[in-house]
Amino acid sequence: MNTLLVTGGAGFIGGNFVLTMLAESDARIVNLDKLTYAGNLDTLRAVQDNPRHVFVQGDIGDRELVAHLLREHAVDAVVNFAAESHVDRSIDGPAAFIETNVLGTFNLLDCTREYWRGLDQDTRQAFRFLHVSTDEVYGSLGPTGAFTETTPYAPNSPYSASKAASDHLVRAWHHTYGLPVLTTNCSNNYGPYQFPEKLIPLMIAKARAGEPLPIYGDGSNVRDWLYVEDHCRAIARVLEAGTPGEVYNVGGNSEKTNLDVVDTLCALLDEALPGSPHRPHARLKQFVTDRPGHDQRYAIDATKLKRELGWVPQETFETGLRRTLAWYLDNHDWVQRVMDGSYLGQRLGTERAEH
Repeated sequence: MNTLLVTGGAGFIGGNFVLTMLAESDARIVNLDKLTYAGNLDTLRAVQDNPRHVFVQGDIGDRELVAHLLREHAVDAVVNFAAESHVDRSIDGPAAFIETNVLGTFNLLDCTREYWRGLDQDTRQAFRFLHVSTDEVYGSLGPTGAFTETTPYAPNSPYSASKAASDHLVRAWHHTYGLPVLTTNCSNNYGPYQFPEKLIPLMIAKARAGEPLPIYGDGSNVRDWLYVEDHCRAIARVLEAGTPGEVYNVGGNSEKTNLDVVDTLCALLDEALPGSPHRPHARLKQFVTDRPGHDQRYAIDATKLKRELGWVPQETFETGLRRTLAWYLDNHDWVQRVMDGSYLGQRLGTERAEH
């Protein structure tokens, strides 16, 4: 039975990964999470008594703690989800993104390298460090084409710049020290347990309350949407069979404009809540000033992952969005508990560049 050190495992994608791995494998999970505003133990309630899950509250920047966990639990692989991840928050306060995404990743890599070097030859050969990143490091696309693993980096926000820096550190620790690393760059995730500052859960919460649904600019910005459970299975597959030093792009084959997403969600809400006084929910749409430096389009080419490792997404955008909406409607208490006062649905990231 492999033991994984999962960082950021109480967050959205990390929490879903922990739940998926405990349900679909015999892995043992050591879950290290700082429990910032986006980390939520409620997400892990179903596994709080699972003997294969050990939760530790702490920071990936804490060198002594990370080194202790690696040794104490004889870790076979590290899966790094820990990150500040919201673009709007990075515009308002970039320092936290540099602290966690750059310096934290450096510390995690260096502690792991030291631990890995002390393993016996067979264990060291099988060890992996998997770094979970984003398509935003590639910048913005025009109306055609898609990001591949060889697309040059061109990050445009403090968030994406911090993730690009962490990706480069991971690559360097492989090429310089031989650490067996894997990197995945994913498109926009959605699904259960997502903090309600992100587009889909925010629109659901506001529509239920009859509040305006803010759409940046004219709503034409395009994202490739990836259901979070599909993403988690992709990560598990890369961890199992990926080639050390390689990068794998993970996408949902579901390009949609933000306006398309909101319109589809409104129609599903009309169907799911026939007694709502706010129907039709599309009348709540409100176009607002665009985000500073808002990338126009992202699209992922996941051909390499399909060709080499046999992964394809199981959900279409339509089936995934139905599942997501049903979860949020059935788990309204979870949403209320995470709205702890630090975020109440207000607009973030409005500071504009001066030219």
